Amino acid sequence: MSSLAECIRPELNAIKTAGTWKNERVIASPQRTRIVLANGIEALNFCANNYLGFSDNKEIISAAKIALDKYGAGLSSVRFICGTQEIHVELEKKIAQFHDREDAILYASCFDANAGLFETLLTPEDTVLSDELNHASIIDGIRLCKAKKHRYRHRDMTDLENKLRESPSSRLRLIATDGVFSMDGTVAPLPKIFELAKKYNALTFVDDCHATGFFGKAGRGTEDYFNQIGSIDIINSTLGKALGGAAGGYTTGTKELVNLLRQRSRPYLFSNSLPPPVVASASKVMDLITESTEFLEKLKSNTNLFRNDMTAAGFAISGDNHPICPVMIGDAKLATEFADKMIEKGIYVIGFSYPVVPKDKARIRVQISAAHSQNDIEHATNAFVEIGKELGVIGS
Repeated sequence: MSSLAECIRPELNAIKTAGTWKNERVIASPQRTRIVLANGIEALNFCANNYLGFSDNKEIISAAKIALDKYGAGLSSVRFICGTQEIHVELEKKIAQFHDREDAILYASCFDANAGLFETLLTPEDTVLSDELNHASIIDGIRLCKAKKHRYRHRDMTDLENKLRESPSSRLRLIATDGVFSMDGTVAPLPKIFELAKKYNALTFVDDCHATGFFGKAGRGTEDYFNQIGSIDIINSTLGKALGGAAGGYTTGTKELVNLLRQRSRPYLFSNSLPPPVVASASKVMDLITESTEFLEKLKSNTNLFRNDMTAAGFAISGDNHPICPVMIGDAKLATEFADKMIEKGIYVIGFSYPVVPKDKARIRVQISAAHSQNDIEHATNAFVEIGKELGVIGS
């Protein structure tokens, strides 16, 4: 019998040969705009999901420390046994109020929230229709359920409508989409989706991980961006990006849905509850973003500055005015070389290429934060221009 290592080794070699091996750069400092790598390099960080700059916010850290002393490091149990504290209930209420929903339920991550939703809600008599470029967690969550499954072409409403017509007798029809697609910074066409959902008596589900807390006029996510708060039937999102950057996810919607998830959702029932310091830090974040739009406005300003300056310099920037700003390069090796040269200039960015993105669509995905200063943005832009000219990505 072959050893496990012998079975795995060819697959690892194939990944390396394909040029898709993922190296992890080790950070020796807190997650923030200016980071220190383990090799001693200091860099401006332009590739974290730290949209509001809360990962190293002193008020949030203080709230976590207080909770650690008051409530302990963890619960050592799942919620329904002895793993629920008052702060868990309080955070769920704040999340529901923030989204203008009846209730919310916490998970260890949004991946778990997506894994726990579809299997619990949908039966063989139901149909789920999923955008083909949805996040892996949505795809995996849908795989677990027994509903009839359809994938519609990316943001293609004609194809979605055709597939809705194919399932007239379903008990429930659920349209599932990311609110913002993280590789491109593009937004789902929610108004059109709502129209089709109403026309064909379907429900809507949105994963709003790359929108919650900072996208839309009040930071309420993609439905806020389209001035249609309250229109989505089910929202899943994360506490691990804009909302503190630690961990955790949630589902928010009707009380009936949340009650069903508490009774049947396997990731919820069989995973330890979120640690008190994580809950407290997320609760503090909810207070900060509810009381003020200061961080949101700074993020919008920084995003506009970067996008405008890069476009003026001749770069092709993808996305819909979102802080995810993919700098389109095209060639995979060129994107990797570009990113390496940026690190040498003290700008931490990562090149993305196939199979993470389509072939010949390699890019450097820049992510803007409210914690970036104007000088930070200009420093990054200048580095992009210098290297872009050197590598022939833009004209000299």
